[in-house]
Amino acid sequence: MMALMVHLKTVAHLRGRGDRIAKVTFRGLPFYSRIAENCEEVANFNETFRWPIASRLDGNEMLEIQVYNYSKVFSNRLVGTFCMVLQKVAEEGHLELTDTLIDDNNTSIKVNSLSHWEIRYQPMDGTVGMWSDGEFLDCEIGHFPDIASLLSPVIFTVSFSFTRAGKGVFSAMKLGKIKSSKDDHKKGDEPAVLDMEDLDRKAMRLAGTLDPDTISLASVTAVTTNVSNKRSKPDIKMEPSSGRPVDYQISITVIEARQLIGLNMDPVVCVEIGDDKKYTSMKESTNCPYYNEYFVFDFHVPPDVMFDKIIKLSVIHSKNLLRSGTLVGTFKMDVGTVYSQPEHQFYHKWAILSDPDDITAGCKGYIKCDIAVVGKGDNIKTPHKANETDEDDIEGNLLLPEGIPAERQWARFYVKIYRAEGLPKMNTSIMANVKKAFIGENRDLVDPYVQVQFAGQKGKTSVQKSSYEPIWNEQVIFTELFPPLCKRLKVQIRDSDKVNDVAIGTHFIDLRKISNDGDKGFLPTLGPAWVNMYGSTRQYTLMDEHQDLNEGLGEGVSFRARLLVSIAVEILDTTSPEIISSTEVQVESVSNISESATGKIDEFFLFGSFLEATMIDRKIGDKPISFEITIGNYGNQIDGVSKPSLSKKKKKDGESEEEESELIQNSSEDEADEDSDLVSVSSTPLMKPVITDRNYFHLPYFEKKPCVYIKSWWQDQRRRLYNSNMMDKIADKLEEGLNDVQEIIKTEKAFPERRLRGVLEELSIGCSRFVTLANKDVNQAGRTKLDRERLKSCMREMDSMGQQAKQIRTQVKKNTVKDKLKLVQNFLQRLRFLADEPQHSIPDVFIWMMSNNKRIAYARVPSKDILYSIVDEETGKDCGKVKAVFLKLPGKKGFGHAGWTVQAKLELYLWLGLNKQRKDFLTGLPNGFEELKATKTGPGLQSVPPVSLVYNMKQVFQLRAHMYQARSLFAADSSGLSDPFARVFFSTHSQVTEVLSETLCPTWDQLLVFDDVELFGEASELRDDPPIIVVEIYDQDTVGKAEFIGRTFAKPTIKMCDEHYGPPRFPPQLEYYQIYRGNCTAGELLAAFELLQIGQGGRADLPPLEGPTDSERGPILPVPLGIRPVLSRYRIEVLFWGLRDLKRINLAQVDRPRVDIECAGRGVQSALIQNYKKNPNFSTLVKWFEVDLPENELLHPPLNIRVVDCRAFGRYILVGSHAVSSLRRFIYSTPDKNSNNWATAAKLMNGYMVLTNGGSQPRSSPSDIVVNMDSDPGVRKMDTVVKLDAVSCFFKFTRSIVEENDKKKKKKKKKGGVEEEDETDERVLDWWSKYFASIETLKEVCLLFSNIKPDDLLLKGSKMKEKTKEKKSSKDKKKGLAADGSERRPVKTKVDELVVYNKELETEYGNFEDWLHTFNLYRGKAGDDDEHALDDDRIVGRFKGSLCMYKLPLSEEITREAGFDPNMGMFQSIPHNDPINVLVRVYVVRATELHPADINGKADPYIVIKLGKSEVKDKENYISKQLNPVFGKSFDIEATFPMESMLTVSVYDWDLVGTDDLIGETKIDLENRFYSKFRVTCGISSNYSLHGYNVWRDPMKPSQILAKLCKEGKIDGPHYGPGGKVKVANRIFTGPTEIEDENGLKKQTEEHLALAVLNHWEEIPRVGCKLVPEHVETRPLLNPDKPGIEQGRIEMWVDMFPMDMPAPGPAIDISPRKPKRYELRVIIWNTDEVILEDDDYFTGEKSSDIFVRGWLKGQQEDKQDTDVHYHSLTGEGNFNWRFVFPFDYLMAEEKIVISKKESMFSWDETEYKIPPRLTLQVWDADHFSADDFLGAIELDLNRFPRGAKTAKQCSIDMIRNEQELPTISIFKQKRVKGWWPFVARDENDEMELTGKVEAELHLLTAEEAEKSPVGLGRNEPDPLEKPNRPDTSLMWFLGPLKSIRYFIWHNYRWLILKALGLILLLLMLGLFLYSIPGYLVKKMLGA
Repeated sequence: MMALMVHLKTVAHLRGRGDRIAKVTFRGLPFYSRIAENCEEVANFNETFRWPIASRLDGNEMLEIQVYNYSKVFSNRLVGTFCMVLQKVAEEGHLELTDTLIDDNNTSIKVNSLSHWEIRYQPMDGTVGMWSDGEFLDCEIGHFPDIASLLSPVIFTVSFSFTRAGKGVFSAMKLGKIKSSKDDHKKGDEPAVLDMEDLDRKAMRLAGTLDPDTISLASVTAVTTNVSNKRSKPDIKMEPSSGRPVDYQISITVIEARQLIGLNMDPVVCVEIGDDKKYTSMKESTNCPYYNEYFVFDFHVPPDVMFDKIIKLSVIHSKNLLRSGTLVGTFKMDVGTVYSQPEHQFYHKWAILSDPDDITAGCKGYIKCDIAVVGKGDNIKTPHKANETDEDDIEGNLLLPEGIPAERQWARFYVKIYRAEGLPKMNTSIMANVKKAFIGENRDLVDPYVQVQFAGQKGKTSVQKSSYEPIWNEQVIFTELFPPLCKRLKVQIRDSDKVNDVAIGTHFIDLRKISNDGDKGFLPTLGPAWVNMYGSTRQYTLMDEHQDLNEGLGEGVSFRARLLVSIAVEILDTTSPEIISSTEVQVESVSNISESATGKIDEFFLFGSFLEATMIDRKIGDKPISFEITIGNYGNQIDGVSKPSLSKKKKKDGESEEEESELIQNSSEDEADEDSDLVSVSSTPLMKPVITDRNYFHLPYFEKKPCVYIKSWWQDQRRRLYNSNMMDKIADKLEEGLNDVQEIIKTEKAFPERRLRGVLEELSIGCSRFVTLANKDVNQAGRTKLDRERLKSCMREMDSMGQQAKQIRTQVKKNTVKDKLKLVQNFLQRLRFLADEPQHSIPDVFIWMMSNNKRIAYARVPSKDILYSIVDEETGKDCGKVKAVFLKLPGKKGFGHAGWTVQAKLELYLWLGLNKQRKDFLTGLPNGFEELKATKTGPGLQSVPPVSLVYNMKQVFQLRAHMYQARSLFAADSSGLSDPFARVFFSTHSQVTEVLSETLCPTWDQLLVFDDVELFGEASELRDDPPIIVVEIYDQDTVGKAEFIGRTFAKPTIKMCDEHYGPPRFPPQLEYYQIYRGNCTAGELLAAFELLQIGQGGRADLPPLEGPTDSERGPILPVPLGIRPVLSRYRIEVLFWGLRDLKRINLAQVDRPRVDIECAGRGVQSALIQNYKKNPNFSTLVKWFEVDLPENELLHPPLNIRVVDCRAFGRYILVGSHAVSSLRRFIYSTPDKNSNNWATAAKLMNGYMVLTNGGSQPRSSPSDIVVNMDSDPGVRKMDTVVKLDAVSCFFKFTRSIVEENDKKKKKKKKKGGVEEEDETDERVLDWWSKYFASIETLKEVCLLFSNIKPDDLLLKGSKMKEKTKEKKSSKDKKKGLAADGSERRPVKTKVDELVVYNKELETEYGNFEDWLHTFNLYRGKAGDDDEHALDDDRIVGRFKGSLCMYKLPLSEEITREAGFDPNMGMFQSIPHNDPINVLVRVYVVRATELHPADINGKADPYIVIKLGKSEVKDKENYISKQLNPVFGKSFDIEATFPMESMLTVSVYDWDLVGTDDLIGETKIDLENRFYSKFRVTCGISSNYSLHGYNVWRDPMKPSQILAKLCKEGKIDGPHYGPGGKVKVANRIFTGPTEIEDENGLKKQTEEHLALAVLNHWEEIPRVGCKLVPEHVETRPLLNPDKPGIEQGRIEMWVDMFPMDMPAPGPAIDISPRKPKRYELRVIIWNTDEVILEDDDYFTGEKSSDIFVRGWLKGQQEDKQDTDVHYHSLTGEGNFNWRFVFPFDYLMAEEKIVISKKESMFSWDETEYKIPPRLTLQVWDADHFSADDFLGAIELDLNRFPRGAKTAKQCSIDMIRNEQELPTISIFKQKRVKGWWPFVARDENDEMELTGKVEAELHLLTAEEAEKSPVGLGRNEPDPLEKPNRPDTSLMWFLGPLKSIRYFIWHNYRWLILKALGLILLLLMLGLFLYSIPGYLVKKMLGA
């Protein structure tokens, strides 16, 4: 027989005297020891416990030892617990050890008990198990999930030598506030927060040599104070956000379509979102149309509605005004799918079209498009647009989210609707009477049917007339591609009505939750299961004000109905013949399902107790109030549905009498007995509220707490909820831990990594615990397929998550914390997703506050949160706990202000469980009460739940609220400030602080004392479980009621009367509490709260309060000394530079402004600006003041900046204010003398990572450092400093990148003559060459980096080169080139490049606030709800200046430096701020993706530039009908800083009539740029040249700039040395020393060297920083009417030149390239093998009348036809016919430019850019009917396959395998001749060869064409000879004789001869017959 024996010897280090008892538990069976009486420190138990066990001991099993203080009267109090895993015991059979007990707060080690015991385990056969590599102490520490206190470091001293250092040893260390255990109120001397070093030392001492990288901390609750076991955390965010409408903009660009199925079609693309449709223009006779049209849809709807809308792209063939056209194919996707993509967009992706009417057909073609969904505040980063040269790999770029296969199959979605229950009566009583009058009967008045919506289609069941319990048993079948691109399926019960149908309830089913796409996944499946529907309340009024809720918008406020549904998906085999090919929705009937299919019905018991009802809104405070709790329809008073039935049970709606009686027989006798009299009590008695203060009332539930209880019957599906609860709890714990880690990082406390390790440890333990617990429910009634599959997948997920957590835990180091934190946050989302159970079971519980029989406010508690289970982890998080519940207004009433005010705050205790578990329902209540039963007597009374609880134990406390200050409050007054005061609520008491006027950062410094607060319950429990404190902050208004600003929650620190008031817990420390207003943060409160018990001695025993110190503040108590922060002296220096853009105040201009700076009660005023218009800068630049600030930087008060306008007669008017909430960035730190600049450079670049391989490694030695430049400009190596910015895929080149010679780039040909193949001629290069080359590089680098893993980033250049080479060559191979194809190309001449930023320049350089900061001044009330992200309309101006703060006294060496100006303080070497004249030169390159402004979906943009008073309008040069206009213009404006410093560049839309509309604008602060040390006045180019396209733009040469920089930075240098070297500071740079002038002569120069230094200026110590390179920035265009949504982007740059310097040269010419005129001559020589279409009339032979038609894409109206080769019998045709196509072509963009009027009504021509594609078609000519199309080929003139030499070699493969074949470009080859195939598609969409054509293409420039003109067809000049056609080729009615000769005579001559003979005979006979009568007559008459 096996047995486990535990010998418990002693427990030591106990506190106090007392009786002790020990409890040892194994496999759920506890043994108690004897009572060790009256022992002190040590309890000797010396007892053995033995468990006989039948199954082998598992290594994961636990043994738990608990020690209690024994009490005869009260319940025993737990001293501590120890859990251990019996792994070692299972292995070795015997174990003896001494260990620490952990109390339930995991308290510190010194004072904890040690117990000593030994364990033996005897397996039957004497074997012992192996040690599996788990943790030794992975036990649950403590019982309670939220513990905030110090965990002791726990260590084992085991009687055999066993220590596994570093593994789990520290799984229990803890920071934060300490909280002593329940049992020990006397301990006093532990430190408040263990000092981290102290912890470290302790760790070292304990663990010997423990690696500090493996230490982890268990849960700290760093921010909130302790949260204990019987109360739940309140949820702070209280506003419903879901139903509120938001702005969305969806932009769709339809670029082109390819491979459309059909012959010679005229396709149009229709874009449809919801009900909005837009169409592209029609393209004629092509099945690969190019559109490039941009559509924008604007919506203002709630997010749920938006994301369920379907985007539908369809291609329609030959649509015109009269006919709707035929549908070719469609593509559907919901908006949510797009929104969940990275950047909320798909860019340049191909959508697959399928035909909804024929699902067997397959792909109908592809549309290439961009789709982007922008919500408010999203900014979309467009991948950089450039020439689309990348071969369109359609398969690789499909418009599908990640992970969805390209080949989607058709599937059937079966939604089965069985029946519904509990429907509300829909009609009002009035209507009922009306109906009765008309119809003469009064039936149930609801006619329900179910409507299912999915993927843009709707299906309906039949209508069940007049039924509350409708039974449909129907299924709705959708046919849709699988996986569908629509996430949700909407099921809605509707009431059919003659007038309009209304929704009764709506439920959304998220397909991601009912399926799993993993390799072990499953298809979507659900049920059969009941889904609960929630919506508006069941008050039957004529107009339902909350009808939206029934539509599924917003949170439902009441149960509406439940519906039994199931979903199944079947993938179709489209090849099978009997399949229905249409996708129409079908509805069929299905068989009924049994009752038990959804689980067996069980009886549930819900108990609730209202411990407190406070903060009742004063509007409802005058009437008596009661609270009602409902679950489903049980407990609902108003609805007459659930009356108690005969059996005294509340009968559930759906149950008939038989079921009822059956239930009773099933239940055991005694149960029936005890329940026989139990009538549910669902609402509390009415009670009149009592006033708390001016705003709120409370209900006087003092010692008597009302209770409610409800019995209800539901299918027992608790298991689903249990699993959900377990995952939720793991997630809650994880979330709390992650918040801790973030808090530690934010407050810069030590060792965030340890806390993160602790979090991961908890996560992995939780996951493994889940796997063991979830595994046990395998066969339960009503388990559906989804339950089984979900369980499997959850267990897999949790298991792998646990493994990953363990793995990540080992990788957490100090420097990787942030990255790992991101990873772990993904776990959190994953967990939350898994925890959401799609199959409902028990409906949610609603608590309603009723007043005057009206429902006022509600709270909704998910039933799973209060569900009871005997297993602790499975219990809901609020079950059996006191929860603070805030009631809110229902539906739309709860939006905005009304939603923030609390309607009532309840302290509520809820318990829901099976009736048979009912004995436990009171366990979680605070102890010390008696139950009051209902008055009815009867048998089984002992088990009736109480109607109310009476508390006979009460404790009296004093609450001290130390309200120190708040910061960053919400601006509630029109001045942009608030007059805030705080109101503190605790239990039924409330107090207010004083009102501080005109501030957003009040320092109240006030102590509020609440005397004689009575709390009910046991003292020790209250100590651990204080109720929460609510703090609300209001803005005092002189008139009317105070306005709500925000609220926060806190828990007080508690001192019982027998505890010492002293460290570590007292006095409490100030903490920051986040203030919320609705869902938005509205500031932070710095405060501390303590709750002190008043004992027998009354208040005299409490720590004394100092009296009011400040005489003028009156009787206000300040925060006591031990709590208020320690102050020290700081000096704050303020740099006053100037004020900008001040708006009018009360219609008057601001004329004499002044700035007041205030911090912590001290401050300084600027000099007065005498005349703001003339000079808005301050005359005195620097002032300072001294102030006492807290030592702790985190507690620093905000600094307030206010601008006042000094008016006449000494009046001051506030203009605007700004609060600097954190002064940390202005704290001055002394520069480290010997450090080199890298640290500062890194700081400046916001900690971006800089990779260098050519650059030097920085060393801080003073020796010279050589920086090598590339001296050979011909080839640049990949020798680049690439700066990675974590935010976007964007790279900066400090030196540009070109791979050696493996760069496959198009050779750019510019204006000017023809060059040699591949030689780029200097003369033809222009600025655009530079621009396009830079964009290419940008794209290549993006590509390069997207393929390199982050770990490779530190590779040196050579490795990168190899990588790039590998990539390139693999690409080349793909394209079918020989592998060495790339090497054969000659080296390409290098084009100098600039930097293209795909964002604003200032984001790259920290807003240019390197020394001059801009503070926005606000005025006016802050916008509400989510708008407060957009405070732009509140900005009334900007203050420019800076701050510098430092502790006094400052070290002297700074002030002793040479040239130190004491007046300027820390702001040395700052330029003067006198007005300065500047020439501003604005270059505008182009705009992209403009928002269309005209009805036709286009715009006519032009540019307007404003600077101060000057405005440049470029109206006459508007660009017609373009959304991507290329402007290519520069504008010069003269300006005077500081008066004119804000440059506005706007794009307007030109209109013929009416005013022009603003499309969007961007604003640039030129002043900050001008004065910035990044030198933004004129970007520094990468090379210096005197002429050509890259001419130096700056009036100062590089050497002058360098000399100036060195002088200003007090740097030694520059020293130019021989051999191309220059020395600056201690760095040596090298570079070329010669330059060519215009005439090609070489001269010596130092400019290259100087430029090399400037390009590496950031490497200079101390003063170095990255100088702005020559660049183009991309700025978003915004429109004030559509705040936050980008209206397009503009590419531009600005140069500034001071007028007192030499004048700059002329502006660079960036005017758009003029397209070059070309002429393409196409000679059609012959055709062959053309399919024969016609049957001959006479002969029946097959023949064709062939002709060829050709045109250049976009110029269809210029199409040209050859003559007809009639009657070709072999498919051969001879033409010798010439087509001539003149066109304008842009080489760089590879586009043809066409200018034409869009329609006859157009005002002007529109320019289109279209890829150059030549289309040739072969036709069969018919005379009387339309010609027949036979085949076509389209050649992209840049890339088309070389023609075959002979007709034989020409095959369809030339088109099929286009990607693999080598291609040629007509622009390089100039002349090409060969055979090409014609193709068409047959009925099965297969391509077939329909002919071959021999053609010759010849390309000439316009000049060449003029020199050698040719004629069209075969005309002069240079005519082609006539084709040698066979005689048969002619037209019969043109040469009838010839036709007869050839066709008829040739074949039928004998037949013809015979026929002629016969005809002659007949003729003779006829004549004979004709003449006989005459002759006869003659003869007879004898004539």
